[in-house]
Amino acid sequence: MAHTIKIPDATHPITIRPTGSRVTVRVGGVTVAETDRALSLAESTYPVAQYIPLEDVDKSLLDRSTTQSYCPYKGDASYYSVKTPDGMVETDLIWSYEHPYPSVAEIGGHVAFYPNRAEITIA
Repeated sequence: MAHTIKIPDATHPITIRPTGSRVTVRVGGVTVAETDRALSLAESTYPVAQYIPLEDVDKSLLDRSTTQSYCPYKGDASYYSVKTPDGMVETDLIWSYEHPYPSVAEIGGHVAFYPNRAEITIA
């Protein structure tokens, strides 16, 4: 089945800009990601999401999930779970658009964390 592809417009705007500050993500007190290269993605009425370069994430804490989802504006999303050294697991905490649609191509190679399940600090 073919997916519907939608282009951001005035009724559903998406803007992507450099965050311009250091972004740190912690899970259970463990630093999972830290970067000065985050992108802030503002989509319609949703809260702004921080997209962090995958290379700035501690990949030793990640476990790729089989979960997938689809966004008509961004494409197919893949997920990662985070397992901290003390054994705590946050399932499908991170999502990534590995091959995003051209209108949001900047987020390729980046991941985002659910802000209600991780501590995201912008300083």
